[in-house]
Amino acid sequence: MRKFPLPALLATILMGLSTLPLAAHCDALDGPVVTAARQALAKGDVNPVLAWVKGEDEAQIRAAFARTLKVGALGPEAKELAETYFFETLVRVHRAGEGAPYTGLKPAGLDLGPAIPAADKAMASGDLKPVFELMHGVLKPGLEARFKEARATRSQATSDPASGRKAVAAYVDFLHYVDGVYQAAAGGGAHAEGAEAEAHAAPAKPEPHHQH
Repeated sequence: MRKFPLPALLATILMGLSTLPLAAHCDALDGPVVTAARQALAKGDVNPVLAWVKGEDEAQIRAAFARTLKVGALGPEAKELAETYFFETLVRVHRAGEGAPYTGLKPAGLDLGPAIPAADKAMASGDLKPVFELMHGVLKPGLEARFKEARATRSQATSDPASGRKAVAAYVDFLHYVDGVYQAAAGGGAHAEGAEAEAHAAPAKPEPHHQH
């Protein structure tokens, strides 16, 4: 049985959830990282932003914060330039800590699709139900379509090898779609990879139903 890459399956599932990478949320001028930076600068307290960087990067952010406050005291224009410098530094270090490249600050008001706003709203309200409904609405069509295709091609398969291959291909697509979603939801990692390998070590090939 051919094994299809799980990341490709997950990308298909999640495509409808957001029109932009999650990075755009963190990099935006109205995103959580810059929002925390604005609050820190307004209070003169660096602590609100330190949670967004790794411990080994804390000294760098503290130094940048101190420089920003010092330069910002020179006047409005200097303050604007200094704050932009701090926003860029903080976001760049945050992204590096995630192992991701920094591509510059993004403007406020970006269309992030439905998923990220829904998740943020759930965090604020404490109600996760809308997120469950959103995820279900995206998963259900893909799951149903693959299931129906696998069932249909199996029932219509004949002794012709091409017909059998079509049935097997649809079966494999359905199987890996389900497994890919499950592994991602279960957390992935080494344990999930081991379970996946075991599950597919000796896959059962569906027997074509012969039509007379």
